[in-house]
Amino acid sequence: MTDYHTYGTSTHTVSELVRLVGDRLGLVFTERDSDYRGVYHLAGTRDERIEIQPNPIPGDDEEDDLYAPDTPRFQCCCSPPRPRTAQPCRPAWKPSKGSPA
Repeated sequence: MTDYHTYGTSTHTVSELVRLVGDRLGLVFTERDSDYRGVYHLAGTRDERIEIQPNPIPGDDEEDDLYAPDTPRFQCCCSPPRPRTAQPCRPAWKPSKGSPA
């Protein structure tokens, strides 16, 4: 089972966030429509996917519910998968003999 983190923003709209994340990561998002979640955007593979959607989602009582109820100030949310295992930090370069480390 994949574990997801959810991040939110009140700075960007959903379409802006889709464009920014897609451009930065080289992903193509497709728009999906769900009776439960409303319109959201999906990119990635079957095993690793990123979802972006508005925080307000259609409610049963004609009022919107929140996708992330703990953060009502966010207008959209991004849910990338959490890495399966932590990668050890490695220096980007190895000092040559005689140079300071």
